[in-house]
Amino acid sequence: MDRMARTPASGTSTRDRLLRAAEEQFATRGVHGAQLRDIVAQAGQANPSAVQYHFGSREGLLAQLLAERQRRVEDALTALGVDVDTATLPQLLRALIAAEGGELRTERGRHCLRITAQLSHDSGVRTRTPHPGLTGTGYWRLICALERPLTALPTPLPEPVRLERIDLALSLIGTALAERARQLTSGEPPLTEEPAFLADLAAVSAAMLTTPHPHS
Repeated sequence: MDRMARTPASGTSTRDRLLRAAEEQFATRGVHGAQLRDIVAQAGQANPSAVQYHFGSREGLLAQLLAERQRRVEDALTALGVDVDTATLPQLLRALIAAEGGELRTERGRHCLRITAQLSHDSGVRTRTPHPGLTGTGYWRLICALERPLTALPTPLPEPVRLERIDLALSLIGTALAERARQLTSGEPPLTEEPAFLADLAAVSAAMLTTPHPHS
């Protein structure tokens, strides 16, 4: 059946159907490439202004989608119970990747991983100003805590290098999880099992963050 012609599940609200359609469209066609008319059609709506009615705008729809995703990640972090003030760099990275990696286990989570990978540089790490959706979250506290171990290295990294590396590490993690999500969605067999993949991603990220700076 044509993906665009699917009948939305009964018993769900128009708002939820629009969100689910947006997750798929933004994931597969890009945050900037997806068309609102296709989202509305996939959600089974005849009114072309459905997105504006329920979310105010395309940006409002994306913001709500990301807010729901962030709540799931926050819940996962809370369940892990990591003390970000005392955790080591490997512990912080494993917690971050475990919370994000939980999204691989559902279709909507996989879509959202592919979406957030497109927005990884919007976190606010480079300016120390969190994206509005991250303000006050445990996720942001964990990201900020990644810098602490980098100041305790035998040769501490300069502040600009620390911030740039953390931003790059988040991009690496987001891109790796998004590609894994794409593989699972398309039915491609991954090269490694999920636990090994997540553990290796944490190890590679730690190595990238702590390698000596070439100009130090």
